Amino acid sequence: MENSLTIHHTIHHNIHSERLWAELEHLAHFSDSPYPSVTRVLWTPTDMQARVYLKSLAQGAGLAWREDALGNTFIRLEGTDPTLSAVATGSHNDAIPHSGRFDGTVGVMGGLEALRAILRSGIQPRRSLELILFTAEEPTRFGVGCLGSRAMSGALSAAQMREFKDADGVSLEQARQNAGYDAPLEGVQIPQGHYHAFVELHIEQMPSLEELGLPIGLVTAIAAPASLMITLEGEGGHAGARLMPGRRDALLAAAEIALAVEQATLEQGGSDTVGTTGILKIHPNAINSIPSQAELGIDIRDTDLERRDRVLNALLEATQTICQRRNIGFNIHMLNSDPPARSSECVLDAARKVLQDIPHTEMVSRAYHDSLFMARVCDIAMLFIPCYKGYSHRPDEYAKPQDIALGVQVLAQTLLELAQ
Repeated sequence: MENSLTIHHTIHHNIHSERLWAELEHLAHFSDSPYPSVTRVLWTPTDMQARVYLKSLAQGAGLAWREDALGNTFIRLEGTDPTLSAVATGSHNDAIPHSGRFDGTVGVMGGLEALRAILRSGIQPRRSLELILFTAEEPTRFGVGCLGSRAMSGALSAAQMREFKDADGVSLEQARQNAGYDAPLEGVQIPQGHYHAFVELHIEQMPSLEELGLPIGLVTAIAAPASLMITLEGEGGHAGARLMPGRRDALLAAAEIALAVEQATLEQGGSDTVGTTGILKIHPNAINSIPSQAELGIDIRDTDLERRDRVLNALLEATQTICQRRNIGFNIHMLNSDPPARSSECVLDAARKVLQDIPHTEMVSRAYHDSLFMARVCDIAMLFIPCYKGYSHRPDEYAKPQDIALGVQVLAQTLLELAQ
């Protein structure tokens, strides 16, 4: 095999950045909202059009592809030793309503360009390389994030998936079969060792790299959330006819709980701990009526599982205390409590070797990605590139063409390091 310096120059000259940019722009127009916003929900016509486009590009490059029962798509560059487990990369193409055109897509289209650059360079790695388009990283349709990678890792069973329904009452089984995926769901999970390693390229979705003036971030850990819904039952009544003593106001209890989220995060957490009350619904939602019911949606996340759960437990204790004092009934429903992931030293070392002469920093990901679940079945790491002001999940999400091209270059070289 050529030395690292030779590979660096070979890969660099074989990345077609203008073509990649044009493909990202073309992909952005498969959308149910006007450009530059992107709305691309699982198994809608625009999602299926985006899938067809990716597969056509893979075929055009002479790369084979296959799909599983959820539509996870695998594009393969064969290595010289097919008995060895492959090295993988990838991300997602789906997009929440009115979001941006780089979240996930940089890792998919950039991953494809990495494979094409390796092909154009004439380098055939020892291990095969695979690009994975994960199904539904966003929770838009069925309410669960990272649907494809959860199922691949075994974190989500076929039986659980068969219970899913969307907001229109359409089951996941019906929806996937309507999209042409009718193989048994039991075949989606992959075994330990199926992949040697996995590396995901992604926009940062925070402003750190831009503020530091650095083109690459090497992700050492991925935070994961504990997400829960708290429903409160008080007693309603006319706002003018019920005096203050003895009121059982569900909204006031909810307000205290929302403040308790902040307090628990600040007092029990660390610099990487964040707590958010993102949903607050009240009933009957009338200006002259005491709120009788309230519902809160809460997200607590950290890169350290013990610390995150310490915050969660402090919140649960505070909720009980607040509701007892205010004579409010409450119910807590845990939506998920995924463990954080640490990047593997072997993958980090491969990336560090590639990054020796490239300005970069090591950092954590406070958003979670498909890599979080791939970490359950193989060694992983992530590469971040800057995005304008850290904007993401909005139409003005933006990454510079030169930053994307450099990210693809680092990705391709890291894949080759791991594949040899």
